[in-house]
Amino acid sequence: MTRLIAPAALIAAILLAWEVAVRLTHVPAYLLPAPTAIATAFVDNADILASSGWRTLAMALQALVVATVFAGLLALAVSLSQTVDRAVRPIAVALQVTPVVAIAPLFVIWMGVDHPDRAIIALAAIVAFFPVFSGASRGLSSADPDLERLFDLYGASKLQRLFRLHLPSAVPFIVEGCKVASGLAIIGAVVAEWVAGSGGAQGLAWRILEAGNRLETAKMFAAILALALMAAAVHILFQWLERRALVWWRGR
Repeated sequence: MTRLIAPAALIAAILLAWEVAVRLTHVPAYLLPAPTAIATAFVDNADILASSGWRTLAMALQALVVATVFAGLLALAVSLSQTVDRAVRPIAVALQVTPVVAIAPLFVIWMGVDHPDRAIIALAAIVAFFPVFSGASRGLSSADPDLERLFDLYGASKLQRLFRLHLPSAVPFIVEGCKVASGLAIIGAVVAEWVAGSGGAQGLAWRILEAGNRLETAKMFAAILALALMAAAVHILFQWLERRALVWWRGR
C-alpha cells in the first residue's frame, strides 16, 4: 500500500498545485491549461485517442517483433564467430547513436510517402534493435565456465552446446532486452510519426501535431497523457512477463 499511496499522493499534490497556480495567475488556456481542462479534453476525445493510441501501439509492437527477430539472429551469428562480431558490432553501435530524427526523412522517401506506417515501423525497429542485440549477445557469451568445461568433457557438438547451454543461459538477458526495447519502440514510433509529418498513420503523434497547429493545448496534453498511460501499461505488462518467464526458467 505504501508503494501505491506515495506516488499517488505526490501526483495529486502536483496536480492540485498546478490547478491552483493556473487559476490564480489567470494563465491563458492555450499557454497552459488546467488539469481539469485536460481531463475534460481527455474524456471528450476518448474515442479518437483510443483509436490513435491503438495504431501507435500496433506499429510499435510490429517494430518490436522485427527488432527482436533480427537482433536475435544477428546476436546468434556474432556468438558463433569472432570475425562476424568484429565486423558487426561497430555498425550496431553507430546505428544506435544515430538520432532517428536524422534518418527519418530518408525512410519516408524509401518507403513511399503514401505508406508512412512502413517508415514508422522500420524506424521504431532501429531504435528497439540495440537493447535486444546487446542483451542476446551478452547472454549467449555468459554461460557458466564450469558448464563449459563439462560440455567439453562429454564432447558436446556445437549445436548441442548452443541449444543446451548458451541459449538457456541467455534467456534472462533476452527478456530484459525486450523489456527495454518495448519502451524504445513506442518512443521510436512517436518520433518517426512526428518527423514524417503525415496524417496517413493517424497515431498519437499526429494528434499532438494536429492539436498544436490549432493551439488546442488541452488536447495536446490529453494525447500526451494517453501516450504516457499506454507506455506505462506496456512496461507493466513486460515486467509481469519478465517475472513469469524467469520464475518458469528458474523452476526448470
